This record gives sequence, C-alpha cells and structure tokens, in this order.
Amino acid sequence: MYFPLPAFIAYRYAKSGPAQSSSQNSFVSFINRFSVAGIALGLTALIIVLSVMNGFEAQLKQRILGIVPHIEINAPVEESFVMGLPNVVASMPFREAEAVVQSRSDLRGVQLHGVQADSMTQHTMVAHEMQQGSFDSLTAGSYNAIIGRALSMQLNVRAGDKLRVMVAGASVYTPFGRMPSQRLVTISGVFDMGSQMDDKVIYMQLDDVNRLLRDVSGKNTATRLFLDDAFLYQDTLKPIVDADLPVRTWRERQGPLFDAVKMEKNMMFLMLLLIIAVAAFNLVSSLVMVVSEKQGDIAVLQTQGMLPITIMTVFVLNGLFNGVKGAGIGLVAGVAITLLLNPVMSLLNVPIALSSDGQGLPIDMHWLQIVSVTLFSLLLCIVASIYPARRAMKTQPSQALQNE
Repeated sequence: MYFPLPAFIAYRYAKSGPAQSSSQNSFVSFINRFSVAGIALGLTALIIVLSVMNGFEAQLKQRILGIVPHIEINAPVEESFVMGLPNVVASMPFREAEAVVQSRSDLRGVQLHGVQADSMTQHTMVAHEMQQGSFDSLTAGSYNAIIGRALSMQLNVRAGDKLRVMVAGASVYTPFGRMPSQRLVTISGVFDMGSQMDDKVIYMQLDDVNRLLRDVSGKNTATRLFLDDAFLYQDTLKPIVDADLPVRTWRERQGPLFDAVKMEKNMMFLMLLLIIAVAAFNLVSSLVMVVSEKQGDIAVLQTQGMLPITIMTVFVLNGLFNGVKGAGIGLVAGVAITLLLNPVMSLLNVPIALSSDGQGLPIDMHWLQIVSVTLFSLLLCIVASIYPARRAMKTQPSQALQNE
C-alpha cells in the first residue's frame, strides 16, 4: 500500500521500539508508550462515567418527570390551541391540590392529582409501573385512589383499604365549626416508580376531586400537557406565554435537582477531559526527545530537498499516530467495559444498584458523544505535536550534521 512520504516516516518513528536502537531511544519509547496509555485510560474512564451519568439522568427524567406534570396551564384553553403547540402529544383536564391522607396508623401530607384514567394510561410511565390495580379503576363517583408503594408502606395500607383524604383548600361548616373537606376513599391501585415522588402524590378521578374541593362545575380545572420530551419544554412554553396564559412547568418543581445532576455531569466530564489533556501533552516531551534524537535524519532529509513544512508534517503525524493508538485503545476498552459493567459487578457481587429493581447501574451510551470525545482526544494530540514539529522544522542541517 502506498503511503505519502511524511506519513511513512512518521509511522516508522511512531512504531520504533527499544529493540531497534539505543538505551536513549528505549527511554523515549517508554515515555511515548506512557503517554499513549494515559490517553487510553483517560478516554476509557470518560466513556464509562459519561454513560453512567447519562443513564442516571435518564432514570431521573423517567421516574420523576413521569409523575410531575410537564406543563400545567391554569386557565381554560381550546383543544386546537393546545394540540398546535410544539412537542405536545396529548392534553387532559387536570386538578392539583394539597391534601392530608390518614390511615389507621399514620397521616401524611400529599399532592392530590385529579386526572382522567384514559389519558394517564396512554401517556404516563406511572400506568406501566403499577404493582396492583390500574387507572381504569378511577371512575367518576367511585372515590377510588391510586397511591405510591412508598406511601402505602408509610401508612401501612394496601389495595382495598380505606384512606381519609382531607383537603385544606375547601372547607365545610359543621356543628363543631369549620372543618376541612374530607372523604373516605378506597385504594384501588399501587404504583412504584422508584422515585422521591412516590410518597408525595395520590391520584383520583377528576370529577371526584372537584366534588371534594366543592367545585362541582370544575371551573378551576387546569390543563395538563404531555410532551414527547420534557427537556424541550421551552419551545412549548413560548406560545403559551405569548398568549398571556398562567402556566407552570416541571422546572419550577424539580429544576434544582436536574440542574445539580447536570452540573455534576459537566464537572466530571471536565475533570476527565483534563486527564486526557495531561496525557496528550505528555506527547510534547516524548516528541521533543524524538526530534533531538533524529537531528541527523532531519538534516539528511533537508539536504535531499525535503521542505520544512513537510518535516513539520512528519512530526505532527507522529503525534497523531500515537493519539490514534491511545484513542483507539480507549474507545474499544471504554465501550467494552461499559457494556460489561453490570454483568461484571454482578459476577463479583459488588453491591452497587441505583435502580429500584436492583438491576445495577443505569447505562446510556450516546454514540455521538463518544465519537465527539474521541475526536477531541485526537485534536489534543495534534495540538500537542505542533511545538515539537515546529522545532524540527527549524533544524539547521549544517549544525545537525556537524554534531553527528
């Protein structure tokens, strides 16, 4: 196979080993391999950490934003307006209120969500994480409720038991004075999303919630929007704000949590990227040694008519070849370890599990992200090679040959 002359020479320099030359070259070869190993280890760690952090973020998005309304419009809106909004896949009438639920053994403060069963079944993850019952049990007048598994354990109740729901937002007058509106409800289902919201939300049929809130006509009913991607809420929000409609988004409830996760992910990315940068710039020392050792070769090439820019290209390609070796090893090792991470930890009985079902670390590899960090590693290697390559380009043949 034909190689351009600069690439051929750079490849010969890059693969030269300690058996081919002096002890000085052995040391140069050691430094060179050390820098290649640093790039490989840094890229491997970066791919593993990014994949785990992506998986963790995706789990939070699924488990928390599967319960919290993506967007809630607190005003009557036309169906044509709602379905004309970007990223909206469905909408439903919705009511939310603060409430207290009481069992025989305990009581808890919760968010009471008035929903429609068919919309919840089709468009939420909660409906797919039911341990007992289903949303079909939420019919008007049934006064059934669906609660989270964490809340059922705290209240020591199960499907079929009764709960007393008391709503502070509405009250009735009794012989004992003004009392919060309350009702005995039957637990018809239990869900388990494995999130911090499991013990904070209960679901009831919308009409039942309106009656409990003394709003039979439902004049204060809001509209809940389901988005195909909750993170793209801003595109949906702009037309609503322009229409001067009162609106709330998931960012107002859970924004700080996702900001903290994103910041942690970015800081881990930066830290590991700096490790790769340190390894890449180790190439500077090894290439400077190669340039010093190859002074005679450079001088001979110059006397034979090789241009300075071509000599510079030789050593830039030398650094690039080393970067390709390190990035290639790191890419293969990172992807392989990421794919085998949970099976290996399970085999070694390492007790790490972030998912509620105990299936191990969440893994989500973004191939575009992996390709980007690999190419960036190669770019760092090229940048690190520029200084030694410029030094080689400025070699004076007469001085170099005089020292041979």
